[in-house]
Amino acid sequence: MPVALPALKIRNTNIRVPIIQGGMGIGLSNFTLAGAVSRDGGLGVLSSAALDRILSQRHGRKMNAREAAAQDVRDAKKIAHGAPMGMNIMVAVINQYRDSVLGSMDGGVDVIISGAGLPLALVEIALEHPRANEVALVPIASSGRALEIICKRWLRAGRLPDAVVVEGPLAGGHIAWRTEEEAAAPANRLENLLAEVFEVAKKYGNFPVIAAGGIYGHEDIQKYISMGCAGVQMGTRFLATQESGAGEEYKKLIVESSEEDIELASRVGSPCGMLFRVLKKSPFYQQALKHERAPNCDKGYLLNKGKCLSKEENEKTFCICNGLLASINLNKLEEKNLYTVGAIAHRVKKILSVHELMQELQGLNFEVMKPLSSSF
Repeated sequence: MPVALPALKIRNTNIRVPIIQGGMGIGLSNFTLAGAVSRDGGLGVLSSAALDRILSQRHGRKMNAREAAAQDVRDAKKIAHGAPMGMNIMVAVINQYRDSVLGSMDGGVDVIISGAGLPLALVEIALEHPRANEVALVPIASSGRALEIICKRWLRAGRLPDAVVVEGPLAGGHIAWRTEEEAAAPANRLENLLAEVFEVAKKYGNFPVIAAGGIYGHEDIQKYISMGCAGVQMGTRFLATQESGAGEEYKKLIVESSEEDIELASRVGSPCGMLFRVLKKSPFYQQALKHERAPNCDKGYLLNKGKCLSKEENEKTFCICNGLLASINLNKLEEKNLYTVGAIAHRVKKILSVHELMQELQGLNFEVMKPLSSSF
């Protein structure tokens, strides 16, 4: 039987439904998706990746990373009617990290979630802003050891995490492990990772722990809350909604996908050095597997030690930025599309509206419920 889900509080932010929509770049967690999720009681989360390009096109004027992050939060909050809003900021997008943090805070963001590397500098950057005490800072960690490192560094700046997202190996996009064997190891199952993170979180004040990676429905949410989690973060289910930034072909491939269609890119992988989960049928990925695309990186978002390896070679890496930009029709080059998903994508058989999905995730029968349009 469905059980009512508890509310979630992260620092000063009250979230009626303990569901955080994962921040998916590039342009997948757009303002329409994040705004709709927050409007329906969850926490909508934008992605800062390539917002300078995305917002410049949307608003018809040139914006830098800081201006774009601020404007994206404002755009999403209009749809959300002022409900809380989050921003996901990847450590790997190093050249725009500081501006993305400060710009999000300029725009009125309530929660900053940061991963794809250890967000060790997040507190120091946030403390530069007058809203530092208002905004919740939430790292993504995939082990108790990683969280311990983050807590020790943040403590030196006088702040602890307001929550932590524990991302297991079934998540979409970049995951923390560098080999498929590591990702598949029993020790790295989400349940086991949570156990060690709970210990560290308790040690540093018992802040909320959010489960992420491979979560599909209401029963999964109940399971992780019964284990002691304060909430969950979900990406792929929201990717497959009417409001997401994914194109029609992208969504069609998700609905038609089988478990065998989903792969951790490693034979040819991300220039970041982390595993990257994709749909094998992605034209850009197929091109990369055959080494047909000449080495080229003209965007410079995802860097490893200050450079993108895909600029120099195509035997071991492929340029993720260009493929993702192509998938949202925002690439002037003649590039093919790249589609990233989570491990549970093959279970998605229908594209829903955010409202329908939020009702389903709460264990409610959305088909017989009236939309909440009268209150929007």
